[in-house]
Amino acid sequence: MKEITPYNELETALTELDNGGRFYNILTKADDGNITSAELSKAAGAATMFTDKQKMIIYLEMSLLDLEQENKDKVLSSLSDDLFTSYKKYQPKYFVPSDDINQAEISSSAIITGIPKLIESKDEFSGFIMIPIMAGNVTTFSMIPIIELFNIYELKDVETGKDIIIAHTKGDGELPEIPLKCGGVIKELKKGKNTKQPATIFLEGLYFTQL
Repeated sequence: MKEITPYNELETALTELDNGGRFYNILTKADDGNITSAELSKAAGAATMFTDKQKMIIYLEMSLLDLEQENKDKVLSSLSDDLFTSYKKYQPKYFVPSDDINQAEISSSAIITGIPKLIESKDEFSGFIMIPIMAGNVTTFSMIPIIELFNIYELKDVETGKDIIIAHTKGDGELPEIPLKCGGVIKELKKGKNTKQPATIFLEGLYFTQL
């Protein structure tokens, strides 16, 4: 997960989001009142391609967390038609760990508030995730242990102490053990390759911000 500092002023949000895109986006103009996918991709950083609409929308929602609703609506009204359509499709739902996260739709966007605690021992946690593999024009899926790609945290509810699992990409540093909002995608964690046990729901984290 990458840390985000949300905008606290409307003018700053509009300036940084309505940015003209990258140098090769020759048809995109800065400060024209129309925020496109190319411009949102640039604001989200080099690792976010304009084709990854879900990741961009999670970034956008988290970057607007500190704006009053009226100002947030002004930013959203500046989105291009296709980007606003993507926003409605991928707009994150808000949770705390005490909510019934098992009712969330798999592959949907979510923002969850809590305090992360690292699960340090591999013996404490195991499970498999599905990874797509491209072979020409054919996509297949392989199951690999989640701990090969992610550090695993329990995200604890500030009020109840209940927790859910979040996955934080290895190499992104440790998460601070303080209240955070974590944005990402709801995924399933399989207990094993041949087991019929029900999957565990977890959040594959993309962005976080301190409260």
